[in-house]
Amino acid sequence: MRGILASSIGVTCAAALALPFAPPAAASASSASSAGAPAPVADVATRTAGTADARVDARADVPGSTRSLPLRPLTRDRASGAVLGLTPRTVRPFSLLGVVWDDPSADLHGRVQVRTRAAGTGEWTDWQDVETHYTQHGADPDSSEAATGKVRGATAPLWVGESDGVEVRVLPEAGEPEDADPVDTGSDEGASGGEGAGEGGEVSTLPAGMRLDLVDPGEAEAGEFAEVAEESRTGVMTAAAKAASAANSALVPLGATRIPSLTAEETREELVTLRGTELAEEQQAKPYIGPRPSIVTRRGWGADESLREKSFVYTSKVKAAFVHHTASGNSYSCSQAPSLIRGFYRYHTKSLGWRDIGYNFLVDKCGRIYEGRAGGVAKPVKGAHTMGFNSRTTGIAVIGSYGSKKPSSKAVKAVARLTAWKLGLHGMNPKKKTSLTSGGGNLYAKGTKVKMKVISGHRDGFNTSCPGGKLYTKLSSVRSKAAEYQGR
Repeated sequence: MRGILASSIGVTCAAALALPFAPPAAASASSASSAGAPAPVADVATRTAGTADARVDARADVPGSTRSLPLRPLTRDRASGAVLGLTPRTVRPFSLLGVVWDDPSADLHGRVQVRTRAAGTGEWTDWQDVETHYTQHGADPDSSEAATGKVRGATAPLWVGESDGVEVRVLPEAGEPEDADPVDTGSDEGASGGEGAGEGGEVSTLPAGMRLDLVDPGEAEAGEFAEVAEESRTGVMTAAAKAASAANSALVPLGATRIPSLTAEETREELVTLRGTELAEEQQAKPYIGPRPSIVTRRGWGADESLREKSFVYTSKVKAAFVHHTASGNSYSCSQAPSLIRGFYRYHTKSLGWRDIGYNFLVDKCGRIYEGRAGGVAKPVKGAHTMGFNSRTTGIAVIGSYGSKKPSSKAVKAVARLTAWKLGLHGMNPKKKTSLTSGGGNLYAKGTKVKMKVISGHRDGFNTSCPGGKLYTKLSSVRSKAAEYQGR
């Protein structure tokens, strides 16, 4: 694994594709005084994520943007231990951020902390930790999605709301990891206790090419996310938008922004229509399936379909559902959920290099369910959510961080309703276990057959804290409730 020592001064790409942005003088002054920090400098390293992205973001009909700022060596802060980061600066408005690096297999041994300035008030936040272990949400090793050469390592995305200022610091762990491959920079600063030195003069190696990605999720079309039922909007649809919408054509008309809920009887009738020839006699006689819940489509949350790969990738029968949290923080309102999802989508595709948003479904704190990866909500779309177990499964992410905070009862109920329906399409009992074959990960080697609960947490398939302890403890009630919805 190629890395750079935190003491290295080899971050030399700061001026690449620079787009100067001059902040209003009053805003800079007020923010500095409010936080007791030095006045933020103008952002002179702002750019879109790649030349192709620059062309895309320049188009007026494509909402949102991604800008990348290379992290730079900081004068060693003995109090915090930070060695890489960005000093306070004014930037163009953004709402979501994450730190990205070149090698998706490289782990970040340390902490990433950020402060941001609210665009509306000019107030700076306190330091916030960013979840550093995130790429285990990705595609299976050796899969075509993982082998594109475009995939990168990254932290979890953090939602900060509309902001126009940012400061970052990276605090490496003390001690050299055993598998580290530090680069000799020709400098003895670290050894002499200068920049990058940890306790006793050693620090952990940080991944190469670290940069901060700032994501503006863009504005959704007016009236796009409405409480009304299955509104259809077919005007001005690109070929990609039509394809994504047509994948749900067995359920709703082209251009629908929402798939309406059905009664239990209507759902059973639809099941026979969708999968009649594939159902066993027992399933046809008494299908165990929960009523179809209301689902906001990709068109409903404002997906820019030009960001994803054109084709859809499917797996076979869906045998299990993995539950996640997005680890993006809880400071969002339910009306902002579509913006968060557009931010995740852009972060997954443009920053991490995935073919589409990784999750098959997302659920907000108010219990609303959203279509994730394109290909049709009733179809076995292969996601990138549980490394090693993306085949024959579906991934559901509850928006927020649930390590210490309990998920809302509405969100838990929505997960139960969604799994009762989605697993019911394939005759799966939410209270049972099923056999899955690992595609490779840090818990189970590739090819290992594993008995897994039909509704599992991410941590059951990969050594991770996801979906957070507070959400994980709710999965038992999710299983019981989902089985009840299925009529078991």
